[in-house]
Amino acid sequence: MTSTFLGPVPISRGRALAISERLTAVTSLTSSLEYITHQRQIRRGGLNDWTIARGMHASSTRPTRRILDAVGNPTTTKALHIARIAAGAALLAPGNARWRGAANVFLGLSNAALYPRHRYGTDGSDQVSSFVQTAAGLARLSRQPAVQDALLWYVALQANLSYLISGWVKLLGEPWRTGSALNGIMRTRTYGHEGMWNLTNRYPVPSRYLAHGVLALECLFPVAYLKGGALARPVMASAAAFHVANGYFMGLGRFITAFEAMHPMVAYTSAPKNHPAVAGRDDRMLKATASVAAIGVTIAGAMAATRRARATDPWPHGRVLTTRHGNELHYNERVSEDRKKPVLVFGTGMISTTEHFGWVTDKLVEESDCGIISYSRAGYGPSKRRSTVPYTLQESVDDLVDLVRGAVAEDRDVYLVGHSLGGEIGRRAAVELGDRVRGVIYLDSSHPDELTRSKQQQEAADRLKDGLNMFTRSLRAGLGATLVRPKWVHDLPAEVRNRAFAQYADSKLWRAGLREWDATEADFKKWGGDLPPVDAHALVLSAQRTVDRDPEQLLMHNELGAAHRGEGRVVRNSVIEGADHDTMLTDARLGGDVGRRILSFLDEVEAQEGGSGGAGGAGGSKGNQSKEAR
Repeated sequence: MTSTFLGPVPISRGRALAISERLTAVTSLTSSLEYITHQRQIRRGGLNDWTIARGMHASSTRPTRRILDAVGNPTTTKALHIARIAAGAALLAPGNARWRGAANVFLGLSNAALYPRHRYGTDGSDQVSSFVQTAAGLARLSRQPAVQDALLWYVALQANLSYLISGWVKLLGEPWRTGSALNGIMRTRTYGHEGMWNLTNRYPVPSRYLAHGVLALECLFPVAYLKGGALARPVMASAAAFHVANGYFMGLGRFITAFEAMHPMVAYTSAPKNHPAVAGRDDRMLKATASVAAIGVTIAGAMAATRRARATDPWPHGRVLTTRHGNELHYNERVSEDRKKPVLVFGTGMISTTEHFGWVTDKLVEESDCGIISYSRAGYGPSKRRSTVPYTLQESVDDLVDLVRGAVAEDRDVYLVGHSLGGEIGRRAAVELGDRVRGVIYLDSSHPDELTRSKQQQEAADRLKDGLNMFTRSLRAGLGATLVRPKWVHDLPAEVRNRAFAQYADSKLWRAGLREWDATEADFKKWGGDLPPVDAHALVLSAQRTVDRDPEQLLMHNELGAAHRGEGRVVRNSVIEGADHDTMLTDARLGGDVGRRILSFLDEVEAQEGGSGGAGGAGGSKGNQSKEAR
């Protein structure tokens, strides 16, 4: 009985190739038949209408666009699928001729070429079958056993990674750790199954065990290689049962043959080398992969250390202030010589950097003599959190109050400028600072009642914590080396991009954000009543896409302005057209628009009060100070 359920699954090199290519042939055959019989999806107005989908490749090179347009032509698409059906059917026939290699390579490459054409509805099964077919095809075309073994090892290692990474990513999410994920998946419209959902509700304990079993299977899949493949049979049998269940309950039928196509390679490579079925197997691919992985880990560690140094490096002309909580706030200032000009203190949103304000501060520096202070909250960038008590939002409010009192001369007018959470922190600080603050400028600001009143914010809050945890743990594990620069970084002024990305790819920023989110969620959920009055002018700028998606946000932004209303006060609410929560800062045009509106607001305040310290005026060497102003 032990030998039946435990032990390796020894199959020869040729047998592994034969089984894998036939399983992937079934996947391709099924896939192309599905696409052929669902022509409405690629017609005009369909889910994969190429006249619309081709816009996603507008940034590609001209030759690439021409190839994609050729493949995207309905006639060409149909011809490729017919050819794939013929190739897949031919591969189901017995034999080991070399033409099978060419057929496999054709299926793999044509699948990759058709991916942009069928972008929506393409499953992971198509991606798996594509690389298995390409590897199997190259192995068939090669006459050298060492090359064939290297390609079989490649597929086997990919199989281990697919399970291993999927499992550890699931482990970062609370639903899988608590065992509630299965019930949640079964209730969805896309992948759900009403009968299975009812069973998970009726039997919650077995449901949790099943979810934890899936988690253990994926996280521990490589144990199939221990002790000469002693656990290969139960591991692969469990994985096969998992895919069959996915096919039945979730409607992912192609997953069965696609992922099972990797298992023959796993069986071949996990058998002990002294077994007759795998005699002469070349395992140098495994050693080479281990060496490359070790080099990769070393490089990733070096990159993480470099990014941490850059992310925490103080600004060349920056200053440091220690707050009442012992926190060290690093800030950058550009203070004009004209003491009648106001000083604007910029506060960032959660998981954001002072570099986000680059376009706004550039505009202010170019067209005004305003003083500008941008600072990193404790835990962000070069600023250090020294406080030993549990974090609350009040700590950040106190830090901002101390910064204004310590960094700005008492005879200077102060405007607090805050984006997102920075706006709420600025509002609370303005109440405490009283007449030290002349005005508050809210940039798509948070509202303390948003988690109660906004359904969209409530739904986002449920997902945000898991996302923050996943990102933080991934970066701490050294995966920051795999990040590519997001679009918002490319959109920033060129001289601040490296610094902004270094912070984004460093776990320090995300740990600070996670700490702030926990405190913000607890604080906002306890909020009740109206906003207290703020004796200061106010400019409330909302991003159009924010208020379009959630009209309740516009009502709350109006309430922010209403809290400032009073005799002699200027209160302006405005919407930045075409902007979303982030692009109102990171986009050059939109950031410049925000800067212009701030200057107009400052001039309006001065005109209202009849003063002479407006935003305009000679600024001396303003252009040369733009980098310092950030």
